[in-house]
Amino acid sequence: MTAISETSLPNPFHSGKVRDTYTIDDDTLLMVASDRISAFDVVLPTGIPDKGAVLNQISAYWFNHTSHLIPNHLIALASDRPDLDIPPEIARMAMVVKKAQRLDVECVVRGFITGSAWSEYRKSGTVQGKPMPEGLRDGDPFPEVLFTPTTKAEVGHDENMSFDEVIDMVGADIANQLRDKTIEVFEYARDIARSKGVIIADTKMEFGLIDDELILIDELLTPDSSRFWDAQGYEPGKSQPSFDKQFVRDWLNEAGWDHEPPSPELPDEIVEKTRQRYIEAYSKLTGATLN
Repeated sequence: MTAISETSLPNPFHSGKVRDTYTIDDDTLLMVASDRISAFDVVLPTGIPDKGAVLNQISAYWFNHTSHLIPNHLIALASDRPDLDIPPEIARMAMVVKKAQRLDVECVVRGFITGSAWSEYRKSGTVQGKPMPEGLRDGDPFPEVLFTPTTKAEVGHDENMSFDEVIDMVGADIANQLRDKTIEVFEYARDIARSKGVIIADTKMEFGLIDDELILIDELLTPDSSRFWDAQGYEPGKSQPSFDKQFVRDWLNEAGWDHEPPSPELPDEIVEKTRQRYIEAYSKLTGATLN
């Protein structure tokens, strides 16, 4: 797993669950996707080698492919900026981005019922409080894509938000843009991924403002922020073969962890399986080999 040396990077700006951000100048940041992994909103003590490079490069792929739908913060991959003098092992995990005013809403969009949505549905027949059709199975598509926002928590668990709460936080105009653009980007990427044998079941996006214009920030449609399923083995009513961190979630649940810190260390086998699936997701979606 790649260790990030602070001495080889600009001044620290912000450290999140997975990403570390550094100041280049007043308008520009260096965002590094680490090999850290979180599950159930908790950062685990065991990292996944090559994960940071996958997240960084797959985000860049989607930022480039969706820029006609909405602007984003990507300026360049750090590997394309030798003037920054960043070690190659870190540059593959980093991108140069525009500095934006972050909106503290996790814009979650769901195309298929699974995970926490499936748990709620089994108990009450609802998803985020909204009644759903009877008879859905785990992994079934929703009749229409759902926008189910949550709070953006730096520590601890994100909390569900109603659309009215989003309006109260950011105003009606921005709230409508958040919902509409999240769904638009998701549906566009979903169709691209499906043609490559990958089902994007759900994902979350983050947005910010630059000069009052809404832009996409952070990561986009990665195995960390999304559920990627193998279309070849897709079958509703069971756990789907995945290209994301489902190996990690499943192992943690089987280990009896209560989803509260501290979490147990991951076994080497789970680390390697997760690493391989992340790299496979990157290759399937981009058609490229991970650098």
